[in-house]
Amino acid sequence: MSSYFDIKLLPDAEISTPVLMNAVYIKLHKLLCDIGSTTIGISFPKYSATLGSVLRLHGTEVDLAALKKQHWLGGMLGYCSLSDVLPVPEGVKHRTIGRKQSNMTESKLNRLLKRGSITEDEAKQYRAKMLSKGLNNPYVELVSASNGHKHRRFMVFGDLLGSPVEGEFDQFGLSKTATVPWF
Repeated sequence: MSSYFDIKLLPDAEISTPVLMNAVYIKLHKLLCDIGSTTIGISFPKYSATLGSVLRLHGTEVDLAALKKQHWLGGMLGYCSLSDVLPVPEGVKHRTIGRKQSNMTESKLNRLLKRGSITEDEAKQYRAKMLSKGLNNPYVELVSASNGHKHRRFMVFGDLLGSPVEGEFDQFGLSKTATVPWF
């Protein structure tokens, strides 16, 4: 993780920043799948309640330069400003950015009902508990390429560490163990 580049979302009167982030993230995921990448990590340096307006890609200078040459943003490029590939500043902290999943979902409830593991009354209690234990983490909303269903990918930001941890990233640019520079 020696280099990075930023994709800054430009303000738009008709499209909200989270919707733009979703669209850019979907395109990034498709590209990472197409090239089979396990070396590109991501971060959201402006996140708070939402993921913010900057998507930062981390990797080697060679990998990131090759990524930029792909022109993968297509029409979204008009809504973004891309920085140059730059070296990571000295003395920065590091953290993991991974996925947080709820263990209570509607699809799990449907499976329980289908196989008769719970009654309709228990299903009502399950739904109430599911709603009360919702995730408050920032997320991107993705659309499945296979079935067209929307789902949210909630992000969890690990503790800040003094040194990097090497490892692989999934094709969403996330990892439970590998860190990205945080600045």
